[in-house]
Amino acid sequence: MGSICTSKEVEIELPTLLRAYKDGTVERLSGTPYVPPCLEDPKTGVASKDITIREDPLIQARFHLPKLEPVNEQPEKLPILVYYHGGGFCIESAFSLVEHQYLTTLVAEGKILAVSIEYRLAPECPVPTIFDDCWEGLQWVASHSIDNGGPAVKEPWLADHGDFHRVFVAGDSAGATIAHNVLMRAGRDPIVGGMKISGAYLTHPYFWGSEPIGSEPKTDHDKELPHIVWTSLYPTAKGGIDSPMINPFVTGAPSLAGLGCGRLLVSVAEKDLLRNRGLKYCEAVKESGFKGEVELVEAEGEDHAFHIVTYEKESAQVMIKRLAAFLNKSC
Repeated sequence: MGSICTSKEVEIELPTLLRAYKDGTVERLSGTPYVPPCLEDPKTGVASKDITIREDPLIQARFHLPKLEPVNEQPEKLPILVYYHGGGFCIESAFSLVEHQYLTTLVAEGKILAVSIEYRLAPECPVPTIFDDCWEGLQWVASHSIDNGGPAVKEPWLADHGDFHRVFVAGDSAGATIAHNVLMRAGRDPIVGGMKISGAYLTHPYFWGSEPIGSEPKTDHDKELPHIVWTSLYPTAKGGIDSPMINPFVTGAPSLAGLGCGRLLVSVAEKDLLRNRGLKYCEAVKESGFKGEVELVEAEGEDHAFHIVTYEKESAQVMIKRLAAFLNKSC
């Protein structure tokens, strides 16, 4: 006799991340608590607020604006950072404590305007649709560059303070994977108003593949968490774990010369399992014929996403200052 399927039978089990049941419910096992926006952060003076990009299905964003000192009657124009949070496509949020505090610190240091996209999460939302959400978020930002057009009601922080000649895309971990896919799309599809992406940074990008590289484990490679997460959340991916979405240097993947940005910074951490992939990505971009500038930053003695989960320690502050300098570097 076959087993009886109960409503709480587990369909997806991702250790430390989530448990999804066949009845459609999802139990998230990790992630930091949500925090509300604040009109003036007591430590940095950074203001934040939440807006809705699309109602149905819902895409939101959290804005972070540094404290500005009035100099003249004209509003100060700031570099714009369109940011995608990490969390394996399935946990965390633009509204999470660690992501909020990290961006507040970065915005204060770099004096930039950050737009952190609150995309939908897997497994409730298919992984390719997450990429679409994030592309739509970028297009919505770009729509504010059009004087006669764009959204019916423009977001005043973006319209008043955004410098659309200095637009950046970035992400951490899975958010860096999203940023990569958005940049590849920007290289082939037009952005509203003809807006160009000045630069991008990918911190500790979540890339993987079927064949181990560098110091990655040679045995049971398919039992490592990066493999399990991708194949569990996107089991129908063409190429599986070697889909160009997650393995951008697999044979047959689109050329990385097509990245739609002017400059690129890739950051890796010495103790991170994903380090080798980040290093290879950086070299592959350099060798691809990409016409922009490529920089690599490696944090010695640190692990995955250290600058976000431990944003207050000295090494994290050094990393955040490095990213802020990249966003403010003259082209």
